[in-house]
Amino acid sequence: MSLVRAHIFVSGRVQGVFFRAETQRKARKFGVSGFVRNLNDGRVEIVAQGEKEEVEKLINWAEKGPFFAKVKNMQVRWEDCREQFQGFEIRY
Repeated sequence: MSLVRAHIFVSGRVQGVFFRAETQRKARKFGVSGFVRNLNDGRVEIVAQGEKEEVEKLINWAEKGPFFAKVKNMQVRWEDCREQFQGFEIRY
């Protein structure tokens, strides 16, 4: 199994709308590890690692986000898998 890693930045109305909790729930559902956190500039940062198809499912979901979110922009950067994550966590 070859792992891929995506570093994702999501902007718009993405804080205060359960984006982190729903991202964690979806990542766990898809078997993706990594983390999600709010940034001071109003964006959400996601680092997702796993099988390519599963990471892409998470990316596709993040393009819309949870019900109350309004995603205006999303940047995805593919990176080498440098560290191993134990599950998917919300970071503060």
